[in-house]
Amino acid sequence: MNDDLARDNVVALRAKNQPPPLQDYNIYRADTALQEAVTREGASWAHDDLSDFGRLLGRAETIEWGALANRNPPILHGYDRYGDALDAVEFHPAWHEMMALGVGAGVHAAPWAEPRPGAHVARAAKVMLLVQAEAGVQCPITMTYGVVPALRRQSDIAAEMLPRIYSRQYDQRFLPVTLKTGMLMGMGLTEKQGGSDLRANETRATALDHGGPGQAYRLVGHKWFMSAPMCDAFLVLAQTQAGPSCFFLPRFTPDGEQNALRLRRLKDKLGNKSNASSEVEFENALGWLVGEDGRGIPTLIEMATYTRLDCALGSAGLMRQAVVQAIHHARHRTAFGKHLLDQPAMALLLADLAIEAEAAMQLAMRLAGAFDRGDDAAESGFRRLMTPAAKFFVCKRGVALAGEAMEVLGGNGYVEESIMPRLYREMPVNSIWEGSGNIMALDVLRALERTPDAIETLRAELGPVRGADRRLDGFIIELEALLGSRPREAEARRVTEMLVLALEGALLVRHAPAAVADAFCASRLAGWSGTFGTLPATVDARAVVARAAADRIA
Repeated sequence: MNDDLARDNVVALRAKNQPPPLQDYNIYRADTALQEAVTREGASWAHDDLSDFGRLLGRAETIEWGALANRNPPILHGYDRYGDALDAVEFHPAWHEMMALGVGAGVHAAPWAEPRPGAHVARAAKVMLLVQAEAGVQCPITMTYGVVPALRRQSDIAAEMLPRIYSRQYDQRFLPVTLKTGMLMGMGLTEKQGGSDLRANETRATALDHGGPGQAYRLVGHKWFMSAPMCDAFLVLAQTQAGPSCFFLPRFTPDGEQNALRLRRLKDKLGNKSNASSEVEFENALGWLVGEDGRGIPTLIEMATYTRLDCALGSAGLMRQAVVQAIHHARHRTAFGKHLLDQPAMALLLADLAIEAEAAMQLAMRLAGAFDRGDDAAESGFRRLMTPAAKFFVCKRGVALAGEAMEVLGGNGYVEESIMPRLYREMPVNSIWEGSGNIMALDVLRALERTPDAIETLRAELGPVRGADRRLDGFIIELEALLGSRPREAEARRVTEMLVLALEGALLVRHAPAAVADAFCASRLAGWSGTFGTLPATVDARAVVARAAADRIA
């Protein structure tokens, strides 16, 4: 009896003033703003599918898979027991479970395999849901999604590979693709000496015969970062006599032998622990030219347009999860006699985090809609301008937001048992991957200079909100003055920031409740310091937080 009483006391002590785990809830159904954006951008047909996916991702079992995959990072096996090169990467079973969920939901290729209006929007919502359970799986899924338009430049390769890419069967086996039920693709661009300067790449490709599109070459060189090396094939950049060119490089050659692609080591990264990133050397590896000789950078930049969209989507999803974890904690934790959520300073902080996350989501989903409507010249111009702008701003804001959200949980958020350290470490990768901040901001300037429809598309987007909020009106006037002065490189970051803030403000004024739009305009467009929790006291913080809370729907 005494042992039973002691055990009961221990259980009671553990449970006292500790929030329950946020699990067994529907991640999609709990996100009112995301559901509204899906409808607005033309994918209401996907609500049931998204709800099913959100339920799977919110299960306690799935959440545990994400944690296990991060606690057990991939292992490189360079050689087999006989000393022969193996170059295989071993993953924890939880990683494969998460990958199977993503591929099974079509996050890797559904808009290409099953095209319909709103397909990119529906997929974008799935990206934001998936990363909330585990963001490491986004890398191979995103690259497979992005590779399709580039691969279509080479019809013979596309005809053979695209049906395998379109499969929703996740096949983890290390085999030639002809023996598998599904296929994933990666890419290799970055070299030691060049980084973002791809024209400095030194890997060379030599034609086996006369050369040309679709012909075989031997590649010699290296890649300093080649993400997801367990993929079945890669698009890589190598120099020919005509200049940087794009090559399709499979892990196995047509005769079933391993290609001469040597994985030297896996990167020991700050975050993104469940995913493998590698250094690789090509020892006369066999590859096939994709597209025109010497035009590899434009070919791969097209791929990067899609992967940059996913950087913004991934960061927006991570921001959402950080916010709902913070709100969940504050709704259940008491201090100084009342719940944290009922304390004015905490309510303003949580509201501030919530409007940042919603603004990022609204922008990312509007951008995904432009990918669906890419045949329209105005939408194409919008996509060209706002893809690098969204990647620049949303990804950077995510880092600050994750740190502040972690602080809401105090010490409970700083320990590795919490999801918060994982979210925090994950944030910077989307800023760095596919071109860091200055690269994105300078690309925005190029879009303003070279894309005639970009400015007019922006004005058309901002036009309907003129007169709706004086703070937004003033900010748009300031932005137009800056754009009219032909901004210089030194102003690239400021221009990009203002573009995003103006568009986020317009989207919130048009599509969000008044409390959310007012909080955004009162802070971001009115000389905000950048410190979260400094919203004006007049903001309806309770309404903003109630909209963002996730644990009210099972």
